[in-house]
Amino acid sequence: MPGSVRARAAAGATVVVALALIAAGTAVLLVLRGNLQGQAGLQAEVAAREVAAQIATGTPYDRLDLPDGDEHPVVVTDEDGRVLAAGDEVRAVDGKSVGGARAGAGRTGAGQLPDDDADDEDDARGPRPGEVDDDVHQSDGTADVDGTVADYRFAVVGAEDGRGVKATVRAGSALAPERAAVGSVRDAMLIGLPLLLVVVAGVTWLVTRRALRPVEGIRSEMAEITASTDLSRRVPEPAARDEIARLARTTNETLAALEASVERQRRFVADASHELRSPIASLRTQLEVGVAHPELLDVPGAVADTVRLQRLAADLLLLARLDAGERPAGGRVDLAALVREETAQRAGDRVPVRVSASEGLEVAGSRSQLGRVLGNLLDNAQRHAAASVEVAVVRDGAWAVLRVEDDGPGVPEAERERIFERFVRLDDARARDDGGAGLGLAIARDVAVRHGGSLAVRAGAVFELRLPVAG
Repeated sequence: MPGSVRARAAAGATVVVALALIAAGTAVLLVLRGNLQGQAGLQAEVAAREVAAQIATGTPYDRLDLPDGDEHPVVVTDEDGRVLAAGDEVRAVDGKSVGGARAGAGRTGAGQLPDDDADDEDDARGPRPGEVDDDVHQSDGTADVDGTVADYRFAVVGAEDGRGVKATVRAGSALAPERAAVGSVRDAMLIGLPLLLVVVAGVTWLVTRRALRPVEGIRSEMAEITASTDLSRRVPEPAARDEIARLARTTNETLAALEASVERQRRFVADASHELRSPIASLRTQLEVGVAHPELLDVPGAVADTVRLQRLAADLLLLARLDAGERPAGGRVDLAALVREETAQRAGDRVPVRVSASEGLEVAGSRSQLGRVLGNLLDNAQRHAAASVEVAVVRDGAWAVLRVEDDGPGVPEAERERIFERFVRLDDARARDDGGAGLGLAIARDVAVRHGGSLAVRAGAVFELRLPVAG
């Protein structure tokens, strides 16, 4: 598939390797060309110095031992550019004819070459009689040897014979071998590069397919889980400790959390249906009796069942909003004022409430939801208290702490977390319960968490709500 990860990985690796090979091949060709040109220049310099040494030792120009023209074309000129000697079969250099001069014919002025280095040599100290100049000048040019024009690397060396006559020896070395070698290497690279890229693409494809095989297993298993809706299944986890193994573990953790969430929702619906069934059935029975025998209608009981049903519906609606991720309203709530307002409405309750609150302690959040938390905690405390309920609001560093304590038997340590689950009521609470559905503490903790705080049971029967101080 053109859009698959394997295809993109293979294409990316091929492009990267191609660019790297092109850069490396270009560098190799440049270095090879430079080295071969350097070798050609060195050979030309050796040939030029051999001839210059003969001139410096007094060998006549017509008796100079010159190399073959097809290997190293040599031309000897004087200061005026007249050809003093030339190698066999050398007809022209850089397009300038040597005039057919051979072994000293240049003394008669048969040919003349422009001396590119004459001015430089005149400015320099130059060789003394019987010496060869230490300096050498190299340049590229052409030479006609026996009718064949080719490129050469020329070396120019100055010499002076014993009579004080200055001569310039220009010897060349063919560049054809260097170009042939560079061309051979270039052709080999052009042939090998596509083959190597094919190998790289194929290997990358195979390696990527092998590496992504566990991902395909995860994908296929997830597709089957989605089709079957069986959240108890898990994807296979590779034995390797790599990114794919971590992906598989994370996927299984997500499936486990999703399974737990779905199971929790199922229990919630089942428990809600059970809790709703009782007041609805009771209310229906009373209404049916009232229709048949109006004098037997229990109006207070019907009202109580209606209120219970209304409260339960409100609790379920609030839990649904919390589960949907509803954020609390962005306001400031004075906890001391909230406590005073809530306790003022409970002046006639069975157990009085004593308040000890620090003034001016504000938290950010929803006043109605925090009031619901306080009300649920007070309802729970008054349901289990023997004679007193105390509410305190204090500051603990960056936290505002609201404590609700009663003098009841307290919560067993083993049950201190379970009581915050939905529709959970302890056995002794069921015996004394006045109709609660076991949602109050669950709602209180969810609201506390949504406000960035926590709700927990401390020693005995102390419920502690911790919220971050506003500002």
